[in-house]
Parts: sequence; C-alpha cells; structure tokens
Amino acid sequence: MSIVVTGATGALGRLVVEHLLATVPAERITAVVRDKEKAAEAAARGVEIRVADYDRPETLADAFRAGDRVLLISGSEVGRRVAQHTAVIDAAKAAGVAQLAYTGILGGPDADFLLAAEHKETERLILASGLPHTFLRNGWYTENYTANLAPVLAHGAVVGNAGDGRIASASRADFAAAAVAVLTGEGHLGAAYELSGDTAWSLDEYAAQVAAATGKEITYSRVPAAAHQEILVGAGVPEAFAAILVDVDEAIGRGLLAGTSGDLARLIGRPTTPLADTVASAVAAL
Repeated sequence: MSIVVTGATGALGRLVVEHLLATVPAERITAVVRDKEKAAEAAARGVEIRVADYDRPETLADAFRAGDRVLLISGSEVGRRVAQHTAVIDAAKAAGVAQLAYTGILGGPDADFLLAAEHKETERLILASGLPHTFLRNGWYTENYTANLAPVLAHGAVVGNAGDGRIASASRADFAAAAVAVLTGEGHLGAAYELSGDTAWSLDEYAAQVAAATGKEITYSRVPAAAHQEILVGAGVPEAFAAILVDVDEAIGRGLLAGTSGDLARLIGRPTTPLADTVASAVAAL
C-alpha cells in the first residue's frame, strides 16, 4: 500500500510530499507526475514516481494500486477539471484504492460562486463512484495574495471588489499538512472537512500588513466589479479567468470564504499560520 499524491510537482503537491517525507518512510510514498524530470529530487529521496496525465486517461491505468491511499489534487485548468478528475476517479475505482482524498473548495455544495462549480461536480462524481473518500474543502491560500505583491507595491494599492468581506485564509503549507494528516491517519473515511484559517481578515487588514512589512504606504482600493474586471484584463489576465476572480471577490463580500470551522487547526494539531507571517515571508523573498 502506497500513499499516492497526484499533481505532486505542483505548488501544493510538492509541500504534501515534503510533509509525507517527514512523517512516513519514503518507500511508502508515490508521486504521480506528468514530467518525471520535475520529480527528480523526490525520486532521489526514495519516492516512487509514476508518470500519468489527467488529460490522457490511458496513462492513469497504472497510476494506482489496490489498497493505495490517494490524494487527488484538483487540476489548475479551470473549465477542464471535471473531465480530468473523472479520469482519475475512474482509474482509482478500477484499481481498488482504499481512500480517495480530494482537495475541493470551502463550502462544498453550498458554495455558489463560479470557481466552485467544478469542485462540486467532482464531489458528486466521487460519491457516485462509491469509493472510500475524504473531502478536503480548502479555503483560500494566503499565497493567492502574497504571490502578487509586485503590482501591489508598484501601485501602492490592493485592488478588489470584495467590499468589507473577510477571508479566513491559511498558508499552503497548512493545507498540505492537513492532507498528510488525513492520508496517514485513521477515522477520516466519509468525512468532509471545511478547511480554513483560524482568523478571517479583510483586504483593508491585508493592505495594512503589507504596509507594515514593507514600510510603504499601501491601501485597499475598493472598485466596482466591472472596473475590477477591466483592470485585470488590462494587466494581462485572460477575460474568462478575470471574470472568475471578480466573482470570487463578490463571494468574499457575501462572507463565503470567512468561515472559521477550526477543522484545519484540529487536523494539523496547531494554530494555522497567521496572515502576518506569510506576508513577512513573501516580502523577505522579494
């Protein structure tokens, strides 16, 4: 039996593998990747590498074994994920895996924004498959914001249409640690965890944190949804994805990413990483 991580060279997958290496022997870990070369470091540390592609279902036939515990990390290509995830679910069922954990989105079936649609359909497909499963409904990664510090610092503003909405984010490493807890522990089959940070913050507070970390004057610029869409497209974001980001801000304004269930802290056995810490790390890396 292996603990199998799909998308293992992605931003979340790499952290999951790293946490697993600190938790279980390397020979128990398998990384499913599209590009074997990108997994060379993990292979050198004793991780088994299986090459497969969400977009090529035939390659997934050998990705899983009976009894494996599998983490399906959701694909990053919005609009293509249902077909990609279906291929993984079908392969996992055919192999007879012991657990399929899926990284969905906070709120699960109650999330009504555009970005949630493919996650909700994936959960439905997993339930219909009859596979032993665990739903990891991930909230917002703080890095979704700190990865885009350059334009914030250039313009002295965080731009958004989220109003006074709050975001209960956590670091990507926190979410990786939760996945490892579910993959290596017991009692998680059939569970749906609403994973979010311990404290919800507003974009005003985020701007203040960036200002404190950089010594620059940074404010939150509230703009209407249409204006935000224009700004994003003007900055080079594809129009369809810009619409999704604007819709997420509207969801934030409705409080849909503010929930603090405590599930994440309970799974990882410690408080979630504070906003200030992730901001400080991102600023130090500039």
